[in-house]
Amino acid sequence: MPETSYFRNRIRSMGFALKGAWILLKSEASIQVQFAIALVVCLAGWYYQLSPMEWVVQVLAIGLVMGLEGVNTAIEALSDYVQPERDSRIGHIKDISAGAVLIGAVAAGIAGLIIYLPKIFS
Repeated sequence: MPETSYFRNRIRSMGFALKGAWILLKSEASIQVQFAIALVVCLAGWYYQLSPMEWVVQVLAIGLVMGLEGVNTAIEALSDYVQPERDSRIGHIKDISAGAVLIGAVAAGIAGLIIYLPKIFS
């Protein structure tokens, strides 16, 4: 029976993860904007007939940015829970977390430019 409980636990964990992704998408304005951008970029990918490798890069870039945004949101929520009052140390942690999202977004933007600029100007 240990195998059954292992698989049940994995399925339950997946349910929690899906619930978290849904909460994130429903409640966070920045992830909603990123989701809309992801839809537009995917439509552009369909229009410009991206190669399989370009799709891989695009999907990984979208996942990177949205995943980092989720982690950033969790860090901010946890920080606010641990220290509800304004605290420069918590602000520093939040700034670093937001900076990680920015780095991922810049990298994703550069990848997007590398993929799309030649297609747009050819």
